[in-house]
Amino acid sequence: GGNLISHAGAGLLAEFASSCGLREGFARAMRPTFQRRSHRDCGAVLVGIATMLADGGDCLTDIASVRELPELSDLIPSDSTVWRTMAAVGETELSRLRSARARARQAVWSAGGGPTGPLFLDFDASLVTSHSDKEKAAGTYKGGYGYHPLLCFLHPVAEALAGKLRPGNAGSNTAADHIEVLEMALEQLPSDITTTHAVIARSDSAGASHDFVNELRRRNIQFSVGLDLTAKVRTAILAMPERAWVPAVTADNEERDVEEASVCELTGLELSSWPAGTRAICRREIPHPGAQMTFSDANGYRFQVIITDRANRDIAYLEANHRNHARVEDRIRCAKATGMRAFPFHSFAMNEAWLEMILAATDLMSWVQRLCLNKVQQGWEPKTLRYRLFHLAGRLTESGRRLCLKLDARASHAHDLVVAWTTLRSLSFST
Repeated sequence: GGNLISHAGAGLLAEFASSCGLREGFARAMRPTFQRRSHRDCGAVLVGIATMLADGGDCLTDIASVRELPELSDLIPSDSTVWRTMAAVGETELSRLRSARARARQAVWSAGGGPTGPLFLDFDASLVTSHSDKEKAAGTYKGGYGYHPLLCFLHPVAEALAGKLRPGNAGSNTAADHIEVLEMALEQLPSDITTTHAVIARSDSAGASHDFVNELRRRNIQFSVGLDLTAKVRTAILAMPERAWVPAVTADNEERDVEEASVCELTGLELSSWPAGTRAICRREIPHPGAQMTFSDANGYRFQVIITDRANRDIAYLEANHRNHARVEDRIRCAKATGMRAFPFHSFAMNEAWLEMILAATDLMSWVQRLCLNKVQQGWEPKTLRYRLFHLAGRLTESGRRLCLKLDARASHAHDLVVAWTTLRSLSFST
């Protein structure tokens, strides 16, 4: 077997990055950092890193797996040169890379990959363990050690809009960090997005800060955030008459038994300090067997409260819609399977660049799924994509000065990869 490659399907990601302008955007972002005329193609290097992460790599040397790809072969230099490229990413370069992602996003949306209906900005933070002493790594509130990045994902298209790498001791409900990530997320979207789409920010109780909510109101963004069960909140819940409770609904909009799960609007809770129109909606539910009760639970129910300024009268719908925020945990889990399980560098700046490449890899997979794969394949998680498409083996041949990739027709998903590649080459991107 000569000219065999083992990650042929990952070339689909690399070609998509070139087609939508991401590679050229990365190259322009890094060009000012190198003065020589003949220097490496930084766009190819960074796209190679993003492709490697989407392909399952979790350290810089794993980029060897993409050096054999036709789209990136001869363009990915040595490991030390790749390392120097990452080391050259400072605050200015990081801002340019984010702008390049935003332009690529617009190109993808122009090709038919844009979302329809309301846009939900889902905020959440997650702890990432560091097993060695790295710059700005710190102890976490769970007794671990590492980093505490704050992320924002776009629902329903599962795109990774923004992320801020923070020390492990960063607060969960730091309003300044939420506002900074909000600004970075909005920079990834069209400037008139709040006039063309309803935009709703969702968060758990970490987002229930006056500064963050006021900033959302200033930017014409609706909010739906969790609220801690303080003594005043518990008193308001227990004061609600039984007739105020209505059946909760499932994600499929089916009513639950009112005795098992119900919702009501807390009319007796003082909300004057929040933006005008803020409402509090409470959900009560019989805990699942084996769940541990707390002192704040009453009459066998477990309570959860959200505050929102959405005007829909159907409180069961609003509460069920907020529960969809839990999908952000799946997005973070997939991000951790795409290089965010650990930050490999000692330098905090290089780890920030690593996080940006993780967001780019997440976007690439989301874009390829929406524009090149069928409905079933669009629901595949990263591991499934890798084992069924990206890790397919192939043979490179050259005929008539053309490089060809040949797949074994007996491979289970070889036809799916061919269809995806054909679909990609039929797309029209406005770059």
